[in-house]
Amino acid sequence: MPIYEYWCMDCGRKSSYLLLRISESFEPICKHCKSNKLSKLISRVNVVKSEESRLESLADPSKFGDLDENDPKSVARFMKRMGKELGEDLGEDFDQMVDEAMEKGDLGEEEL
Repeated sequence: MPIYEYWCMDCGRKSSYLLLRISESFEPICKHCKSNKLSKLISRVNVVKSEESRLESLADPSKFGDLDENDPKSVARFMKRMGKELGEDLGEDFDQMVDEAMEKGDLGEEEL
């Protein structure tokens, strides 16, 4: 079931439409201003990755480019990014700990 997105040339807003059948005829109308002057957008594609491919991407050295292990804020950002990459919810305790580390980094504290 494809989702098509259109940009309205009149109001400049995006409208999304879920079509149950590709074969059905469809004339998009802006959901916001009801204009028919729409331009089709190229949407992002969501790809499901295997656990193995996610772990391989974590080993990519380019992921460590902006990591400064002496900066708690930098480490916290890195940990959040890695959690998202793994696609798993690490829990509220983890999120709270990362947020605290980022706050300490803002305050200029050296230790967690």
